[in-house]
Amino acid sequence: MRSSAWQLVNATVFPGSSALPLPELADALAFTNRVGALAEAEGHHPALLTEWGRVTVTWWTHKIRGLHRNDFIMAAKTDALAAESVP
Repeated sequence: MRSSAWQLVNATVFPGSSALPLPELADALAFTNRVGALAEAEGHHPALLTEWGRVTVTWWTHKIRGLHRNDFIMAAKTDALAAESVP
């Protein structure tokens, strides 16, 4: 399974159009931590909303107040983590 489709919102924010579904809160927390570790390694940090059964990841570059190529790269890396995380 792969994560939700990404969509542009207000031409500046790049969130998932729907959250990555996960079966339990523990799974959502584990995925959030994996995205956090990726963000730390890359030095580029998303907004993360962790809820029971889902995680929403929002990538955008604060410094330029918009989207940068890195946001799209990190979205693809997030998709790869999602593919590994969902049974």
